[in-house]
Amino acid sequence: MTDWTYICTIDDIPAQGARRVARAQGLEVALFRTAADEVFALLDRCPHKGGPLSQGMVFGRSVACPLHNWTIGLCDGQALAPDQGCAPRFQVRVEGRAVYLHAQELARHALHETRPLAGPAACT
Repeated sequence: MTDWTYICTIDDIPAQGARRVARAQGLEVALFRTAADEVFALLDRCPHKGGPLSQGMVFGRSVACPLHNWTIGLCDGQALAPDQGCAPRFQVRVEGRAVYLHAQELARHALHETRPLAGPAACT
């Protein structure tokens, strides 16, 4: 199990909700739990405008971005048509009720992604 990092138990992730996992570098990873206790992991960033997917509504095997309601598939991170884009996916292992993420992915995957910067409104 050295390739896998223990994160939490399934019960630590709200049913039809998410939990954020901080990393040493890069944006957080969002762990999602479906009504059927399936667990998926995506970078906590919508491919559209960078919204926090962990704050979205989980339904079936999808999450709706809280900013613009884009639907992102939890299995593959793909935006549902007609929208286009992808949230990077992370491998998850569930043993009993323990949830693990792949250690190398946590350390190296999707480190280049950033959140959009907010700034003051321009006065005209």
